This record gives sequence, structure tokens and C-alpha cells, in this order.
Amino acid sequence: MHVPVSVVKCSTYETEAVDRAVAESVRLVGGMERYIVPGQRVYVKINLLTKRHPEEAVTTHPAVVEAVVRMVQAAGGIVTIGDSPGGPYTERWVGPIRRAAGMDEVAQRTGAAIDQEYVEATRAFPEGKLVKSFVLTKAAAEADVIVAVPKLKSHGFMSFTGAVKVLFGCIPGLHKMEYHVRMPVVQDFADMLVDLALCVKPVLTVMDAVVGMDGPGPSAGRARPVGFIMASPSPFALDVAALDALGHDPLRVPTVVAAARRGLPGNIEDINLLGTPLGEVRLHDFNLPGTAGKGLIESRVSPGVGRVIRRVAGPRPVFHHDLCSGCSDCFKNCPPKAIAMRETGVRKDGGNGARPKRPYVDLDTCIRCFCCQELCAQKAVEIHRPWLIRRVLK
Repeated sequence: MHVPVSVVKCSTYETEAVDRAVAESVRLVGGMERYIVPGQRVYVKINLLTKRHPEEAVTTHPAVVEAVVRMVQAAGGIVTIGDSPGGPYTERWVGPIRRAAGMDEVAQRTGAAIDQEYVEATRAFPEGKLVKSFVLTKAAAEADVIVAVPKLKSHGFMSFTGAVKVLFGCIPGLHKMEYHVRMPVVQDFADMLVDLALCVKPVLTVMDAVVGMDGPGPSAGRARPVGFIMASPSPFALDVAALDALGHDPLRVPTVVAAARRGLPGNIEDINLLGTPLGEVRLHDFNLPGTAGKGLIESRVSPGVGRVIRRVAGPRPVFHHDLCSGCSDCFKNCPPKAIAMRETGVRKDGGNGARPKRPYVDLDTCIRCFCCQELCAQKAVEIHRPWLIRRVLK
């Protein structure tokens, strides 16, 4: 198989350093001209997720996005920058997220367009294992090619979010909730993500791994230096190489397992590594959460026992009401509608009127997708993993 993946050291977001690392990483896998034909409409798919500033390591850093955009333009591509983070697919919702991440400035400096049409399109995918057609953003569906620019991060539901998982943002807004409800089991959701990656077929992926996020990602974890840029024509191969560089067995991540079962890159032996040897950038203390969906537990034990374990000792969201602002984003965007907003506590002014509302979760309805944690700007949602599940996941 030997799919090419390049690794180039980069320890800072200073413009010159990022430009040099991105250019070298792309050169090592054949150069941008190999992937872009002059005049093509190119959708540069970034990772926005939620309203955070670049230094928080939640979104793709604008320096990396700008470097990729300029290279695509130099090859003759006509660029639209975009993503559909969780929540409504509207300018009112996406615009503040995009501006906080610095993407409007990238568009202004480069002349690239921003996806502000907010129109959906359906693409048939009859060869899909689980999904035979996808609802996509029109910008992604109608582009001639897609170049993905993910952020390297941990993920509470899928353990790792990188080149494959970032493509979930090609599905517009609240349609993401439908996929979570239809596929609450980890393995099924991973298969859906592999179907999606094969459907949209990014021609090139350039990963921002200068600073990543570990722990309770993809939004509440710890920003920490990682120190490289990666590039590959295969999002599956790129994720394998990235996980190896983080010191983790790629086959502990559901999307890698799902891809490997289809004959796609699943281990480091499938990859032709170019540039910096992984041994020079490998980390040994990068914290990835164990996969937490209900399917993982039930795959190890009988269904009846699995249901009991999940209810009594499975992972679950815990809402810290002292940190919560009461914005209700978790309530509005919970796929199975397992969250209710209820009055709680006391008024800060000491009055006797309506008390502030805070979220409460029905664990019998909760599917453990942890979208509540992803979207919480206050980091008020913790994923509690009891001792028993930590033992199961070993």
C-alpha cells in the first residue's frame, strides 16, 4: 500500500515558519500542482467547531489555513474557505465562530471566498457501507476538489479527531444530530465517517499539529505543543501517522479500525513516511480519552450485561452548574434531546423571582455522543469515566 505521508517540524505559528513547513510538507507528497488543476473550484475545509480564538487550539490556526490557501491559489485553484460546526447552519451562528478563529482575515488577505451561502445539497453514495447518500453543504458538494486542513486533537466520543473526523463538518448544521441519533454506537459512527471520507474524497489533507489538544477534547482539553505539520493525499494514512507520532496505537481509534477493515491504511507499515522521522517528533504523554460509545462496551460482553454496565458504570456527561452560563447551547443541539433546562440554585441578586436555568441530562436517553461537551464555551461539561469502564477500555 505505502501511501505517502509527510512530516515537517514546526514549533511556532510565526508566518515564515508555517509557510515553509506547509510548503515542504506538500512538496514531499508531490506538490500542490499534483492535486490542483488551474481553474478548479477548491473547497478548503477547515475546523471551526465553536467560538474560540486560535491560541486555544480548538480551531485550525489561521496561519496554516492561509499558507494552504495561498498554495492552492498559486496552483490556479479558486478557493472557498468553509466549515459547518455544530449548531444551526446560518450566518448568525457560524459567523461569530469563523471571525473568532481569524478566518475572515485570512479571506481578506488572500482574496479567497468564504462559504456564506448556507445551502444544502444531497450526494448519492451507493457504495457506502452504512450511508448511501449524504446531505452536504453546497460548497463542499459542488466543489471540484476538497483540500482539508484539520486540527490535531483528542475527542471524547471518537478518541481522536484529525483528517477523517474533520470531514463531518461537510454535513450542514443540525443534520449532524440526525447522524448521531441514527448511529449512536461507536463502531457504526466510525463506519459512517469512513463512508463520508470516501464520498467527499479530499485530494489532499494538511494537518495543523503545531499546537494540538489532548485530554477532554475537542474543545475542553489542554492546548499543548506538538510541533509538526503533516500532509497526505489519504486522510486515513495521515491519521495513522499522526497517532503513531503521538505514541498511540492507531488501531485503538474507531475510525482507523473501520478504515482498516475495508483495506484502507490502518497501521504504520501501510505508509511511506517522508521528511522528518517520526522518532524525532514522537510524544509519549499525549492523553487520548478511551472511546466511550455504548457499542464499545456491548461489543465486549453480552447485550444484557452491556446495558447494565453502561447505565451503572458507563461514561456520562456531568454538568458543572457553577461554571455554566445558562446559554442552553447544549440543550438546543443535543441529538437525542436528552437535556432539559431547569431552574436551579439561587439568584445572584438574592431576589425571590425566577432562578437561573441549568442543564440536566436523562442518562437513559443520552447516547454518549458528548456533543454537549464539544459545544460548551465555558468548559462546564465533564465526561465522567468511572473506574469500571477504564478497566474495560484497557
